Amino acid sequence: MPPLNLGNQPPKTPLDAEHAWRATAARAGDVVLFFDFDGTLAPVDDDPTAVRPAPKVLAALEALAPRVRRIAIVSARPVEFLRDHLGGLAGVDLYGLYGLEHSHSGGETVTEPAALPWVPTMAELAAQAEAELPPGALVEFKRLSVALHWRTAPQLGDVVQEWGRARAERLGLRCQAGRMVLELKPPVDRDKGMVIGETVRDAGGAWYFGDDVSDIKAFAALRARAATDPEFLGVCVAVANPETGHEVADAADLTLDSPAALGDFLTAALPHLS
Repeated sequence: MPPLNLGNQPPKTPLDAEHAWRATAARAGDVVLFFDFDGTLAPVDDDPTAVRPAPKVLAALEALAPRVRRIAIVSARPVEFLRDHLGGLAGVDLYGLYGLEHSHSGGETVTEPAALPWVPTMAELAAQAEAELPPGALVEFKRLSVALHWRTAPQLGDVVQEWGRARAERLGLRCQAGRMVLELKPPVDRDKGMVIGETVRDAGGAWYFGDDVSDIKAFAALRARAATDPEFLGVCVAVANPETGHEVADAADLTLDSPAALGDFLTAALPHLS
């Protein structure tokens, strides 16, 4: 079997998944499994409020949770949305809005203090977007961010992005590009890479599963951790989709075809961790 490639660069040859799970089993009590939500645990939907986890995903996470150190969901969604859509899954850490919110093992939701003063700005921005963007654009207000979608009207992509980036520059906000969406966020230093980097400082290993360009920072955090510790096991998994092309897949060790394939992949991993 090929050796695990855990350096700073993406692997030159495909990683053997069975070998990776066996290596994980040897240190399972010190391994964290990280998952994005949209496009990873759940298929992307035209209506962002209608998404649901793919078949087998929740059952696999529930079975995996007691076998590893921690399972964490790291998403652009608010923590409350994640909690509601994970079916009461116990013992899982939730990081919402790219880390601006978090909840550990079902505990209270904690908001990054530096982001709180931006709530009124975000509410006003959402109202402006509803009033000024053309029909077909979808405005998703998340309290600490505003997501501008054009999935149901692809021809509006340039208009929506131009509007969003102009408002971000005017208000001092940051933009996060995604799959047919532009998200406007407070100028607070929190992203998926920072969340993962902080969480794995004292871990023996971690997997990260993601599908979008924002997940590349999470992959980079695992590679940075591995670069400082040759004993650290880091595995980056991309859930492929045509909207991000090869960028995310090329940054990963393994590639899966869909959230449904992820459910099968995690289910198949269970015997290795028993």
